[in-house]
Amino acid sequence: MTNHWVDIKNADLVLIMGGNAAEAHPCGFKWVTEAKAHNKAKLIVVDPRFTRSASVADVYAPIRPGTDIVFLGGLIAYLLANDKIQREYVVNYTDLSFIVKDAFTFEQGLYSGYNADKRSYDKSSWDYELGDDGYVRTDPTLADPRCVYSLLKQHYARYTPDMVERVCGTPKDKVLHIWELIASTAVPTRAMTIMYALGWTQHSIGSQMIRTGAMVQLLLGNIGIAGGGMNALRGHSNIQGLTDLGLMSNLLPGYMTLPNEAEQDYDKYIAARAQKPLRPNQLSYWQNYGKFFVSFMKAWWGDAATAENHWGYDYLPKLDKPYDMLQTFELMSQGKVNGYICQGFNPLAAAPNKAKMDASLAKLKFLVIMDPLATETSEFWRNAGVHNDVDPAKIQTEVFRLPTTCFAEEDGSLTNSSRWLQWHWKGANPPGEARSDLEIMAGLFTRLRKAYREEGGAFPDPILNLAWKYAHADSPAPEELAREYSGSALKDLADPKDSTKVVRKAGEQLAGFAELRDDGSTSSGCWIFCGAWGPTGNLMARRDSSDPTGIGQTINWAWSWPANRRVLYNRASCDPSGKPFNPERKLVGWNGSAWGGADIPDFKADENPAGGMGPFIMNPEGVARFFARGAMAEGPFPEHYEPFETPLGRNLLNPDQPQAISNPAARVFKDDREAFGKAEQFPHVATTYRLTEHFHYWTKHVRLNAILQPEQFVEIGEALAKEVGVENGGRVKVSSNRGHIVAVAMVTKRIKALTIDGRTVHTVGIPIHWGFTGVAKAGFLANSLTPVVGDGNSQTPEFKSFLVKVEKA
Repeated sequence: MTNHWVDIKNADLVLIMGGNAAEAHPCGFKWVTEAKAHNKAKLIVVDPRFTRSASVADVYAPIRPGTDIVFLGGLIAYLLANDKIQREYVVNYTDLSFIVKDAFTFEQGLYSGYNADKRSYDKSSWDYELGDDGYVRTDPTLADPRCVYSLLKQHYARYTPDMVERVCGTPKDKVLHIWELIASTAVPTRAMTIMYALGWTQHSIGSQMIRTGAMVQLLLGNIGIAGGGMNALRGHSNIQGLTDLGLMSNLLPGYMTLPNEAEQDYDKYIAARAQKPLRPNQLSYWQNYGKFFVSFMKAWWGDAATAENHWGYDYLPKLDKPYDMLQTFELMSQGKVNGYICQGFNPLAAAPNKAKMDASLAKLKFLVIMDPLATETSEFWRNAGVHNDVDPAKIQTEVFRLPTTCFAEEDGSLTNSSRWLQWHWKGANPPGEARSDLEIMAGLFTRLRKAYREEGGAFPDPILNLAWKYAHADSPAPEELAREYSGSALKDLADPKDSTKVVRKAGEQLAGFAELRDDGSTSSGCWIFCGAWGPTGNLMARRDSSDPTGIGQTINWAWSWPANRRVLYNRASCDPSGKPFNPERKLVGWNGSAWGGADIPDFKADENPAGGMGPFIMNPEGVARFFARGAMAEGPFPEHYEPFETPLGRNLLNPDQPQAISNPAARVFKDDREAFGKAEQFPHVATTYRLTEHFHYWTKHVRLNAILQPEQFVEIGEALAKEVGVENGGRVKVSSNRGHIVAVAMVTKRIKALTIDGRTVHTVGIPIHWGFTGVAKAGFLANSLTPVVGDGNSQTPEFKSFLVKVEKA
């Protein structure tokens, strides 16, 4: 979230697209109802299904799964063509005026630099023109044909209302009505927030869907303001914390990245990430990457990380490729992985193509499951009949189940969608021999270290030199880890402006990441969390809900990263002189001599606005990007590509380019190509989703939840039910090119057949919660149907649009 849950009450318009907040995030959705009740906000829901969110919406529109970029791209074209943009905002705070290199082109769905054999781009042409002074060339009039504004307008000119109706199936009158409502927030006194979830993320073009939504918000001036923003709704209470702490395969904590195989040189690694400003007087805060990195390395390796060994840089792996979930199971399927530790994860249910997952797990020598409950993954070897048709005698994998505590049985912090770190306290002791993840992982490490000490091994330094200064080596306390990731001074820290003054004594907790140094004198396990446990103690444990502003800025409730800031990019809530665009919802403002307001400034707090520093301080431009400058796998502007299983067989936006039917830079493994289905055999479009009554794959172990939703079902429209000859409550077989499920048919008016390019396309809704463990009636895993293809940037699987065939069971 760029904003936070409570801030949603400040919105004048709420767009829920790519999510179903009322059902999947019911506690957070109350702030939408607050906006409607007290702010007279309108709610728009665009979704393939008429959901619980849609039931309280002012406007609902259906859409074919996987076509959101067409809907939003058409909206961009509409806003530009009708000058429905907040011009002062976009001219000063975005790259619309920047000139793009002449070598950059886009033709028939492909950008310049595409290599079809490698399915990737040479992105060298995806950049701005630089002047002799090294700064980017601009045209504030937006008249230059090579400025981002002109290229953006040209790119989305194809996305007409007629094309949106033809590709998305959304009625044209609905499209135009929604666009008109959204355009009303282009004025400084009105704000729209966008709420999205896995309905945007889980596509082969998911990252670009999210970017398109962000571009809409930038055109309207809705980023950095109260009631605005791009707000990702996390599916668990700590999914935000997972990514913050670097648990993705290519990340380090705080969104730093692991080096690539070619990056053996430490200085070049830092220089590539510590980008210099592209315009005068811009902060380009990633210039401090070295401070964040060195402090992180000191947290991990302590005294062993020195300037002489580049702070232990050689200890880090250098990636030849991302080792995400899809890659790991691909290697497993090839017999190249011997063992797998599965911590708090149920990949047999959560990863695509269950048949491939079964076969991959069966090739392991050992599998370790760390989970409070029995999962489908821990039981993959067991023949559960038609639900899990395997032969245990042919599986050599030895499975170890290590029962862990759940969140209520331990102390610690959770980081919610709002970026709030909230400390929680143990409510009960765990049952039986269950241990916390900390105990299990610590015990594993200390035993590995002991084996290295006694027996030796290849490259032992990273193991033997790891700093492990906990009171109990086999059981670190959550408080110790919290202080470690927040950060402390390792030496007395002198004031940068007066070396005779000490601003932080050795051993003292740091107040924030501004105190981090690159000389080895500071330690912080996660720079964006720095200050969460500060000199005054555990700020995550605060519970002061006072809100003197009246706009939901409860800054003494817990602690929000970064720096306890509640709304990111909040400098953009003011005009270039520092005057708030909307004084009634003031976040920050310049009074002529200083900044003040309801939030922590997301900029240099002592900076006079006359200096022209931009609000997007992490970017070297100082402004937000419409043109992605090589950051995205598919191109600098989001472009519509069909799902890999498309009911059309072509891309109507680029009908003459077969390489541009689906994402030309998506992650697809060779053997998985044969598993894609065609519309001739599988004519129906399926999408997966969650229910309020169940929490992922956990609550089928809970009898009350099993009573509320006792049996697996699929949701089909009345027209499709009539076609296949099934009535409500009957049973249907849903097949893809990878497997099938059998479930109860819920025949409903909530899913309508759509007319796509002159033909009727039916959508099928498949809840994800059933499997073959727990007390609920056993069902099929929904991912028995889903294809193995990943977003080109995040490698997230395409669960939200794939082809199936529905027939009476």
